[in-house]
Amino acid sequence: MNVFQAARIAHEVNRAYCESIGDHSQTSWNGAPQWQKDSAIKGINLHWEALYVGVDLPPSASHESWLKEKTQNGWKYGPVKNVELKEHPCCVPYEQLPPEQKTKDFLFAAVARSTFFNDDPA
Repeated sequence: MNVFQAARIAHEVNRAYCESIGDHSQTSWNGAPQWQKDSAIKGINLHWEALYVGVDLPPSASHESWLKEKTQNGWKYGPVKNVELKEHPCCVPYEQLPPEQKTKDFLFAAVARSTFFNDDPA
């Protein structure tokens, strides 16, 4: 499995979970904008690079990486996700996320772990 396949799986798991909690704003992988795909790829790489050296990152690492990227690109907290204004309700420290949002990071980390295959013979 390659990183693009793993990112697609993580995206679709997130979309399915969002739908299960009443959030129907997520598009399928094929309909997702490139920045969203790039974010999923970056997240998978974050976890895989850590797993390669024997470190299993906690789910909070996904959020912290995502938040850092968002703030570097001008995003800030807003009560509702607004792409034009670059506002997002999850632009807060991990500890301040509601449980249903933390679950998304848990699921993402689980997908990263389950799709990681270290073929290094060492």
